[in-house]
Amino acid sequence: MPNRLRKNIQSGLNVGIVLKADQSSGYITYGVVRDILTKSPQHPHGIKVRLMSREVGRVKEIVK
Repeated sequence: MPNRLRKNIQSGLNVGIVLKADQSSGYITYGVVRDILTKSPQHPHGIKVRLMSREVGRVKEIVK
């Protein structure tokens, strides 16, 4: 899946993330990527990012 590869995520991209507090419910928060926090080229749960709103979570979908 593209959300699991760091090369597919970049600053300014519109994404849907799951915040740590929302992991049990799976609620998706939408926003624009500010920083990429995951250093490895891939992650099985999604790449961790910080949004422009300063919220941190793992990317679950890339909004076109």
